[in-house]
Amino acid sequence: MTSSTPPVVRLVDLRETPLEVEEVLAALDDDAAGGLTLFVGRVRDHDGGKGVVGLDYSAHPTALDRLRQVCEQVAADHDVQGVAALHRTGSLAIGDVAVVVATVASHRGQAFAASRDLIDTLKSEVPIWKHQRFTDGQDEWVGTP
Repeated sequence: MTSSTPPVVRLVDLRETPLEVEEVLAALDDDAAGGLTLFVGRVRDHDGGKGVVGLDYSAHPTALDRLRQVCEQVAADHDVQGVAALHRTGSLAIGDVAVVVATVASHRGQAFAASRDLIDTLKSEVPIWKHQRFTDGQDEWVGTP
């Protein structure tokens, strides 16, 4: 595969099913890319000093379109051959993969910068909300307007 054949934004989705890193890697396979930077966000067992037992992600109906826009903007702002972003919705347990983002570029520095921009912008601008359930029976919504 060459970098001139596939689109730059190669994989964007919100899913209730488990995310597969291998799918992201396959979507970004590119002989012209010397660096691929991958970030995998997982559900951790604590937050803010409290134990977490699980969480639920909810997405606004516009979230997928907004996620695609973020990917397109990152691709326009960075010299990359490919961008991919997947995010879970629904109920997740400790250790489940919640988000996978990745970019490929000619050089590692470009891929690192683009992937950092991608995950940071996704977290701040895509309307996906996290409802955490704590071990003490309390709960908390994160990222709601």
